[in-house]
Amino acid sequence: MNFSSKSTKLFLSIITNLTFWVLIAILVGIYLGHNAPETGVKMKIVGDGFISIIKLFIVPIIFLTIVLGIGGIGDLKKVGRIGVKSLIYFEIVSTLALAIGIIVGYIAQPGKIDKSGLEIQDASKYTQGSGEAFNWLSFFMSNTTLQVLIVAIMVGIGLNYHSKREKIVSFLYKTSTLVFKALKFVMYLAPLGAFGGMAYTVGKFGLHTLIPLGKLMLTVYATMFIFIFLILGGILKYYKLNIWHFIKYIKEELLIVLGTSSSEAALPNLMTKLEKMGCSKSVVGLVVPTGYSFNLDGTSIYLSMAIIFLAQLYNVHLSFGEIVTIIGLLMITSKGAAGVTGSGFIVLASTLTAIHKIPLEGLAFLLGVDKFMSEARAITNFIGNGVATIVISKSEKEFISIDDSNSNELDVIELNEESIQFQKKTEKSYL
Repeated sequence: MNFSSKSTKLFLSIITNLTFWVLIAILVGIYLGHNAPETGVKMKIVGDGFISIIKLFIVPIIFLTIVLGIGGIGDLKKVGRIGVKSLIYFEIVSTLALAIGIIVGYIAQPGKIDKSGLEIQDASKYTQGSGEAFNWLSFFMSNTTLQVLIVAIMVGIGLNYHSKREKIVSFLYKTSTLVFKALKFVMYLAPLGAFGGMAYTVGKFGLHTLIPLGKLMLTVYATMFIFIFLILGGILKYYKLNIWHFIKYIKEELLIVLGTSSSEAALPNLMTKLEKMGCSKSVVGLVVPTGYSFNLDGTSIYLSMAIIFLAQLYNVHLSFGEIVTIIGLLMITSKGAAGVTGSGFIVLASTLTAIHKIPLEGLAFLLGVDKFMSEARAITNFIGNGVATIVISKSEKEFISIDDSNSNELDVIELNEESIQFQKKTEKSYL
């Protein structure tokens, strides 16, 4: 009887877990896309619809989190210090990611294959205008997250000087609570988003496209794995935290990113979970949105490895000076690879044009498998931004450690009593 009761509880805990349904949705999406590709392609509207709904929450959540964070600090020097620390950290880690992509690319040599059997697709829409210099104004105008970030910072700073600061903060906090409650219900649609995204990807490009460029895909995924567990894991270990525990803590969000190939889909949930994990609202509000544009570790690895892949494919020798030039170019241009579909290919095209050695048409070889590698990029970017937020919180001594046994039970979908008490304490600290 006792065994039966435990089995029933285990069964109920599984079928009521969102992670379980997202995983099932991904598997069903792969099956549909492979066996009925035309129907799978039509599921794009389901995946895109879920991401579009989530995007509606990104602007208010970023705005409210940053304004409440800065308004709660009351020390503008601290805001500036957090911002500078974040940008320095982003540049160091993303440059390290670029270097790792190149090093592993030379060791594994994924481009040493026969290109005669590769499927070629049209890459002209990505290569048009590739000779133009990187334009920071265009980058800013096309990046909604960055625009909201700057406006929210200005409003937060102004709020510190307002005579009715307490009342405004109280109102914004209540608004923030309502927004996150609405998001909680929207996240129940996550399995549909994961299903639509995966069915479209497999149906559109087909699993057969993975075979010729399998070595490149394996190298990219292996490099992401190395970066996450050695580099990011080493950083967390320095602060006495475990990367495995953190990944387990955000497993639902990672499955959503995997299914939709978009880190945007889980961005609001990441911000909430980082706060519940112990990071201060002010650090989360400043670091996560900024990292979305400037801390693209997975994208950096992919971009540098893709260039080495194409150089090997065309038997082009790159000197040490040219490799340094490539890293320097990508340090700047990779910042424009956030939030815009196809922007990664535009960055690759502009970099290839600048070095004048690798044929631009080589991008056509990558189009068939790029979608299957976008999951690795998005997941690495996502974990990287979570780690960055923890690091900055720790360095600012604004990380409230929670016992591991309790932290694994924290769930953004279920607002339990502990999280409600945490929110009340946070609210009091603002007033």
